[in-house]
Amino acid sequence: MATTKIVCRNDGSIRIEGDFEIQDQDGGVYGLGGRTKIGLCRCGHSETKPFCDGSHKKTGFQSVLKAYDLPSAPPAPPAPKP
Repeated sequence: MATTKIVCRNDGSIRIEGDFEIQDQDGGVYGLGGRTKIGLCRCGHSETKPFCDGSHKKTGFQSVLKAYDLPSAPPAPPAPKP
């Protein structure tokens, strides 16, 4: 099974590497042209959203991230009774 690696870069993009598909909210698939590594914009200034075009460097975007553990997920609500 192929793996996907996601790296949140300080002052930059979210880097995705591996076997993945990116969809818009309606299920449309972005054509990645055979790429197995891409960067997603975090700064909001990219002209090619959701992909990074390096605009964060021109705008002075800053965001330092450090990994942490999320709290446990809440239990799923019970299924409705028939």
